[in-house]
Amino acid sequence: MSSELAIRVDGVGKAFAVYDKPYHRLLQQLFPHAGRSWHREFHALRDISFEVGRGETVGIVGRNGSGKSTLLQIICGTLAPSRGSVQVNGRVAALLELGAGFNPEFTGRENVYLNATVLGLTREEIDRRFDEIAAFADIGEFIEQPVKSYSSGMYVRLAFAVAINVTPDILVVDEALSVGDEAFQRKCHARIDRMRDNGTTILFVSHSAGMVVELCNRAVLLDRGEMLLQGTPKHVISRYHRLLYAPTDRADELREQLRSDAVIAVDAAAATTPAGSDDESYYDPGLVPQSTLKYASRGAEIIDPHLCTPAGRRVNVLRAGQEYVYTYRVRFERGASGVRCGMLLKTTTGLELAGGATALPADALPVVEAGQELVVRFRFRCLLTPGVYFANAGVLGLDGEGETYLDRRIDAVMMRVMPDPTRLATGYVDLDLASEVEAISAGDDDE
Repeated sequence: MSSELAIRVDGVGKAFAVYDKPYHRLLQQLFPHAGRSWHREFHALRDISFEVGRGETVGIVGRNGSGKSTLLQIICGTLAPSRGSVQVNGRVAALLELGAGFNPEFTGRENVYLNATVLGLTREEIDRRFDEIAAFADIGEFIEQPVKSYSSGMYVRLAFAVAINVTPDILVVDEALSVGDEAFQRKCHARIDRMRDNGTTILFVSHSAGMVVELCNRAVLLDRGEMLLQGTPKHVISRYHRLLYAPTDRADELREQLRSDAVIAVDAAAATTPAGSDDESYYDPGLVPQSTLKYASRGAEIIDPHLCTPAGRRVNVLRAGQEYVYTYRVRFERGASGVRCGMLLKTTTGLELAGGATALPADALPVVEAGQELVVRFRFRCLLTPGVYFANAGVLGLDGEGETYLDRRIDAVMMRVMPDPTRLATGYVDLDLASEVEAISAGDDDE
């Protein structure tokens, strides 16, 4: 294996025996050559091949059940492949099932020595690093207590602290892990970032598109145990999202398109999206909200809320920094007065981010006749960071006690903002900040 390669996966496949009835497992053991098989095979992985260079950060993405965790376990050596081979060059620390090797009867200290030894450290190395491990776990005097008395949070803190402090050449991470509270998770991510910056090879599973685009040099797309695509993170993530939200009857067709994609390795220049490419804003028919709530109508009906480009092309996968129009029609079954319309953007957790109305109450439409329709448009620049968002639509009118909703749709539209590695925004909203850093000499403060 080349010294420039950290990992080589060559034609790896993994099949598991599936037994329809419990006693079939026994029959298979007793009569393996009886002329019939008592089990059927489930192929979790099929002919997976790729290489990871030293110092690379590679993200593995795919739908649930695509084989991501199985692949990581094979690379780490905790699971043997049914066919093919894996070569690993360097010490590996795996964050897969934290604490899987802990002995519940041992104290935290004893389990630190046990796990660190399994991960390749000598007794002397563990002695030197023990205080750092204990400080990172931050479980206080419980380090001297049997781990069977630990809370789940303390358990994963200690397990993560051991794995992260063995100074690995290769770090393998499964994002399915839960590593304690938010503050501890942030500390873990900061440590992983520092390892990446110091040249550690990192291979990880993630469902976070933003993290993959921001941190990775390359990404691999798995689906149903097959590797459909590898290339630059932006290229792979855009195809992954199309597959993720594809209607069931189109999923197989899309898989074939991805499998036959000629662009397997995309050079760094492809990270910049050319005008007119497939990475431009587009409409994904599978991106449909499942949480839409319709208010009872009071004489008005909201029709066809959707997003489009200023030119009128319908879209729901957006690019940050571009302009879009959120539009819908309102049909009035009976006359109304003081009519205003509005919209609201929210996160997947329901956090209200931004919105607006067509007019102030004093400037509302004084009268709308029965049978009349309004076309409502909200033009905006997409200043949202990568993620999934939802939009509400509402129409207000006056009744005897003041304004009331004549119709309202909660989560009327679902949209996705694509990752963009050229933008520096954090949080939910991109403020399009202009920043500067000025270096001054120490003596300037005295003047």
